[in-house]
Amino acid sequence: MTTDRKEGDFHNGGSGRSARWVTLAGCFLCYGFDAVDFMILALALPAIVGDFGLGLGEAGLIGTAGMIGVGLSSLLLGWYADNYGRRPALIVSVLIFALFTMAIAFARGWWDMMVLRLLAGLGLGGVWGIVSALVNESWPRHLRGRASAFVLSAWPVGFILAALLAHILLPGHGWRGLFLSGGLALVAVVFVAAAVPESRVWQEERTRRHIAVGNQAVSLSEIFSQGRWRRTLLATSIAACALTGYWGTNTWLPTYLVRERGLDPAAMTTFLIVMNIGMFVGYQFFGFVADRMGAKKTILFCFAATAILLPIYAQIRDLTLLLWFGPIVALFFAYFGIFGTYFSALFPAHIRSTGAGFCFNVGRGVSAFAPFVLGEIATSFSLSTSIGLCGIFFLLAGLLMALMPDLDMDAHEAASQQHTPVLAE
Repeated sequence: MTTDRKEGDFHNGGSGRSARWVTLAGCFLCYGFDAVDFMILALALPAIVGDFGLGLGEAGLIGTAGMIGVGLSSLLLGWYADNYGRRPALIVSVLIFALFTMAIAFARGWWDMMVLRLLAGLGLGGVWGIVSALVNESWPRHLRGRASAFVLSAWPVGFILAALLAHILLPGHGWRGLFLSGGLALVAVVFVAAAVPESRVWQEERTRRHIAVGNQAVSLSEIFSQGRWRRTLLATSIAACALTGYWGTNTWLPTYLVRERGLDPAAMTTFLIVMNIGMFVGYQFFGFVADRMGAKKTILFCFAATAILLPIYAQIRDLTLLLWFGPIVALFFAYFGIFGTYFSALFPAHIRSTGAGFCFNVGRGVSAFAPFVLGEIATSFSLSTSIGLCGIFFLLAGLLMALMPDLDMDAHEAASQQHTPVLAE
């Protein structure tokens, strides 16, 4: 229990409470720009389809290429973060996705976009696991749910910023101008390099490991050793199901609103902004609920609500109802915020970024084919049908989540056992 106490007290990065907040701000900034660069593609797809004369399946494969890069990034950047530090790994991640997102502005055709999006994905996928580890190692246990949910609520904030950039840039500068705006993420690189401290938990664990095994690097196989394989595979499957549902919805949502609900690009961005405000509120609310009720129960509740509400949303034709029902559905997308603290807690500090990043980003990699498959379904049926079918994946995620341990209950039981001898004395 010594390690847990150290990780919970914030004697682990920088010089005290102020460093905790700087770390929170840096992680929020990086993950927010991660979301901007993810969403730029979805917002640009209608224009790209028109410019290059692509079918929905071909357009979906651009998203698939990026998600394959995301899946690979968990292996590369998670390993780098556990061996060389959270801070340098975060800087490298943001640099990669910022530069390659900007490079897409100069794509000459579909193949260029596929390759560049794959390379951008190598950076986009690294951020989640690194910021989740940093927050877990910077905040006391009773605040981790809220801290993690706040950092990961940068996702809807990034989506809102992307929608605003699309509203400003698409009419006058087209989709190429929108991709150039991905370079704004370099602001986060400067902030992290100048202000965010390295995790002291990681530094202490590296020292202990060096004493025990010398300079031996952390191996990916460790997330499957000592009985961890079941949790790792289950968590990865949960992420794959949830992210298939999420990306199947969000990749095609702008195109769905324009093609099947008749919105112009300006109205479409308004709908997305309102929807993501609901998502932001959900992150804060369910982060608080997770600290009170437990992460597992909160995630299960969000999955159940999403599985029910998403198919209903996809069938709504009244635009006013569609506008206001959107943020209600998005409220329950907040499970991503709880994933951060839950997945990180599954692994000890020396493999935390690798383990949490593997589960989440390999899950994202598995979901890579969702945009393509659902685009093909939409070609035969409709985008509303494809989005409605995504509810099935949230149901599957919930069934798998029911098999996972209740880590909050385990922690309370361990704490009770630790204090019992003291009381007896």
